[in-house]
Amino acid sequence: MRLIAANVVMYFLTSASPGLMNLLMLVPAFTLAAPWTVVTYMFLHANLWHLLFNMLGLFFFGPRLEGELGRRDFLLLYFISGIAGALLSFLTPYVAIVGASGAVFGVLMGFARYWPREQIMIWGILPVEARWLVIIMAVLSLIGGIGGGGDIAHFAHLGGFAGGILFLVWRDRTTRAARFKAATAPPSIRPADLERWSRIDRTRLHEVNRTELDRIMVKLQTGGTDSLTPDERGFLDRFSS
Repeated sequence: MRLIAANVVMYFLTSASPGLMNLLMLVPAFTLAAPWTVVTYMFLHANLWHLLFNMLGLFFFGPRLEGELGRRDFLLLYFISGIAGALLSFLTPYVAIVGASGAVFGVLMGFARYWPREQIMIWGILPVEARWLVIIMAVLSLIGGIGGGGDIAHFAHLGGFAGGILFLVWRDRTTRAARFKAATAPPSIRPADLERWSRIDRTRLHEVNRTELDRIMVKLQTGGTDSLTPDERGFLDRFSS
């Protein structure tokens, strides 16, 4: 909702001040002179219908996806998709680019990734599964981009799709890796365990076990509790019981 509000506010501001629109719009060939435009162009719209179309997409697809990803990752998806749209727009270097379409297309990609068979009603009457909607729109954008179709930023749309899927693939892999690490991590060591291990009587141990105890205790002091292996913890538990 904050993104929608920001887009609406910027629409009325730029409508009242065309000079502001020129300052914030993206022209890929001039990005080095105005690097902020790879972000600010996302909050500009050519007309009211352009704004309405993008904000309806964000309104319908955004909340459910934000609930799945969380606020931080949803914002990352949105801005990465929009910036990817700006980067792919370098294929049309002297065309002025405005609109949140690239970012919104990234949101649509995220929706289709997690709910691919969800029925989307086009114009309120034509049901299309989310996965097919993304494929159809990607093909149309590719055809439009190659053919130089009209005033639509087709490459920004494609960049939004590409940025969205790359971010989501990276996110899902890192999330799975973190979950695996958490599942396989040894149990945390309680302060009571440390105290019990420190009371092991070295004089009652065989020389071999005493040497092993000294080695483990040095490792514990230098590397911390996370440095101990399950076998080393088991050793300390056996001789402190």
